[in-house]
Amino acid sequence: MSGRYALFRWPQALSGLPGFPADLAQRWNLSPGAQVPFLFEHEGELRVASGRWGLTPAWLSDFTKAPAHARAETLAEQPMFREAFAARRCLLPANGFYEWRGQAARKRPYWLSAGEGLLYFAGLWEIYPAAGQDYLSVAMVTREAAYLRRPLLLDQASSRLWLAAGTAPEQLQTLLAGPQPVLRERALATLINDPASEGPECLTPA
Repeated sequence: MSGRYALFRWPQALSGLPGFPADLAQRWNLSPGAQVPFLFEHEGELRVASGRWGLTPAWLSDFTKAPAHARAETLAEQPMFREAFAARRCLLPANGFYEWRGQAARKRPYWLSAGEGLLYFAGLWEIYPAAGQDYLSVAMVTREAAYLRRPLLLDQASSRLWLAAGTAPEQLQTLLAGPQPVLRERALATLINDPASEGPECLTPA
């Protein structure tokens, strides 16, 4: 499961969008529960907001059950995700993500990326109103990748369809099952194993 990712470098095309946090910090070790930026479409305009990584619908009373991931195979049917899938789709920008492979006691971390470019993970977002204020939250959409699960990656054309309010359900299902890009990968030292680690040293090669 893709439980950690990084966003430490972004282009002006992203930071110039409405809503982009002026004080966004570089992060090398984002994990569920963190505040993360996401892209969404509002009245035909691409915007950026920040939300907690852990989807929180308005009816959810136990925040410990807020899911960080949503399976692509069951988005349309699951009560937790189906409303957001129909109306509140987003993108999570990232420089790459981490993956652990091997036996349980000796798993090796790997860094997967597109090189210098950004990756865009398909996501869902929700609003949770509380005490007169709206809080935002997100979930990362994942799909099978051999014996693991990885974020659903979208290219520029697919991203436009994913975000557009008028995209037909049949088109969305096609995106969920579409081909995925070949990623660069490298084995890492075990510094990233510590969820509290933060900084460029997280990408120290093995």
